[in-house]
Amino acid sequence: MTASAGPTTPSRPVRWRRRAAVALGVLGALGAAFWVVFGGGSHSGPGTVYPGRLPAREVAARGESQRVARAAVGEASPRQILFGDLHVHTTFSADAFLRSIPVLHGEGAHPPADACDYARFCSGLDFFALTDHAESLTPTHWTESLDSVRQCNAAAGDPADPDLVAFAGFEWTQVGRTPSEHYGHKNVIFRDTDDAHLPTRPIAAGGPLQQALRGRGALNARTATLPVVDFAERRRYLDVLHFVRENRAVPACPPGVDVRLLPRDCRETAATPRELFDKLDQWGFDALVIPHGMTWGYYTPAGYRYASHLTREQTDPRREFLMEVYSGHGNSEEYRSFHEVEYDANGGMVCPAPRRDYEPCCHRAGELIRARCGTLSSAECERRVRDAQQQYLAGGVSGFRTVVGAAMEDWGDCGQCRDCFDPSFNYRPGGSAQSILASADFSDPAGPRYPSWGFLASSDNHSARPGTGYKEMARRDLTETTGARDEAWREALLGPPPGNDPVPRPVTEHDRDTAAGWQMIETERGASYFLTGGLVAVHSEGRTRAAIWDALQRREVYGTSGERILLWFDLLNGPSGTVPMGGHAVLPSAPRFSVRAVGSPVQLPGCPSGREGPPADRLARLCRNECNNPSSERRRITRIEVVRIRPQVRADEPVGGLIEDPWRTLPCSGDPAGCQVTFDDPEGVPGARRALYYVRAIQEPTPAVNAGALRCERDAEGRCVRMHACYGDYRTPWNDDCLAPNEERAWSSPIEVRVVAP
Repeated sequence: MTASAGPTTPSRPVRWRRRAAVALGVLGALGAAFWVVFGGGSHSGPGTVYPGRLPAREVAARGESQRVARAAVGEASPRQILFGDLHVHTTFSADAFLRSIPVLHGEGAHPPADACDYARFCSGLDFFALTDHAESLTPTHWTESLDSVRQCNAAAGDPADPDLVAFAGFEWTQVGRTPSEHYGHKNVIFRDTDDAHLPTRPIAAGGPLQQALRGRGALNARTATLPVVDFAERRRYLDVLHFVRENRAVPACPPGVDVRLLPRDCRETAATPRELFDKLDQWGFDALVIPHGMTWGYYTPAGYRYASHLTREQTDPRREFLMEVYSGHGNSEEYRSFHEVEYDANGGMVCPAPRRDYEPCCHRAGELIRARCGTLSSAECERRVRDAQQQYLAGGVSGFRTVVGAAMEDWGDCGQCRDCFDPSFNYRPGGSAQSILASADFSDPAGPRYPSWGFLASSDNHSARPGTGYKEMARRDLTETTGARDEAWREALLGPPPGNDPVPRPVTEHDRDTAAGWQMIETERGASYFLTGGLVAVHSEGRTRAAIWDALQRREVYGTSGERILLWFDLLNGPSGTVPMGGHAVLPSAPRFSVRAVGSPVQLPGCPSGREGPPADRLARLCRNECNNPSSERRRITRIEVVRIRPQVRADEPVGGLIEDPWRTLPCSGDPAGCQVTFDDPEGVPGARRALYYVRAIQEPTPAVNAGALRCERDAEGRCVRMHACYGDYRTPWNDDCLAPNEERAWSSPIEVRVVAP
């Protein structure tokens, strides 16, 4: 007879689950009690716009400064160049609100009213647009945002001569896990601000971001307990949790219903650009759709090519003809021939070999595992290396999680464009502006289609601060840099440091479902790539809303890396005379061009004196007591770089050989009054393929926030052997702005030329 077994001891996983259940129960009880006592937070409102306008003399001084500059370089155009920012978030955007919490050094809420006051009294802009993420704009916040824009315009004075023009809009923030599913981010900006010419609801994208805001991954157990753990700052956390609850409470709009027949208080979504354009068609309002972040590797899948979506189905040339080439997230202009991933004959992902100018992060993942092989056989070690490479590629933008225990420093500068100007993080060259310009749509049987594009830049600021690039300062406040305030909070937010596992592990759906959003992207290494942001400049007939809108429609627009550089770029021998940037022409002979550029004003410390405005404490919080305060001295333009692109004539034609950058470099004399150059293209003869030309005006080097990115020390092969990262958290001093020399610049919109026999 067999004796009966006695009581068994629970296994370790079972004991752990029981303890976790008890702990969660206790936390739940505490949370419920806390909720009853403190009310669970409150609604974050829009704030109140300061009702006064700028002194008329300040606005007049801008025009007079430009008049003097135009005369110095012989520019005859009477149009004034106005500077603005068409990409601005407030804490009505979920990522901005989460970034505002105390454990991340956050300042607290920055509502729409802050954007108006900052644009007027801090950065001194001529126009701006609110573009909060539609995915987290509740119907109430959308209404409040529009009301704030109207307040801002009312405070600007006479609509025929305002000191500032505010536009309303939203960001359609789409993310796909594979290149074929990824369309990217687009700002939608409306011409008018009255209710009769604005949609009832913003239009959100579906996918991971939308799911996160509706409960999947927006918060995890650690972040949900922050009001208890950081009790002194509980109110700010409770307000964020209230914001998340408000978003989750908005029901989804029924699909397939005309936008004008939908309920007012529902969440409207468009899964693709086509759906977005169709909904805008149903509204019928004047709107611009501006893609941005085309090369950002934070969320863009490896191997992405923007050109794959340049079909009639997924584009709208009536609205989508401007692209943002630069922002506080970096430069998206330049094409490079390196690849983040390659594919075998069966479509399987293959890790590319490293090059002197680029190391794929999948390769770095393999090398990190190789360093842990120890006494393993060579064959087994190589198997693990290959497995690490594949696991990294399969993990997408979360591939860094596959090498357990790897510190951010271990990844070096893998994935980065080593020779680009201010590149975006984990660069995706297939989305670059140059790649887009070199591509054509061959999906139409009638023949290739060549979309026309203009260039602009903006900030993508997330603290309601349009135009932050006027002074290079306050890295923590004026860029998207963020991080834990001390080591304990870093561990609480990111989890305890894991051990060095010699075997790579896959990124699972469970990871994506349970981890907080910032744990699934490279927030720490990416902090070194946040900049103060760019500006959009328009050649405008006046300061009115209509004049600014008309300039945008003409594509007579350019972008700068944040400085107020003046730039004119013209085709001199157009069929009816001069053709400005953004235009196109059919010519009987070779094109001839003119460029005039004047550097930005040197800034004086502090703010202009004798000005009435918001209370001193408000200016101190918004501007850090440093305003746009131009002197009469200007920076020098050192050279003009000309880029020529001759777009594809066959679908299988590689774009790399069609992009000539720079095609010409034209030196400037260094005269602070400005630079004037002319050039022609003798290869522009009848029968030559169409060509696009644009110019960069390069300014003398000046210090800029994060211009050095990871600040690598390199070996003889160009490898990053040691980095001096500019951390977003406590590891870099609060007052360290991580300044490095930067050649600030302006990018003209392209001019398209075809030369045909007369």
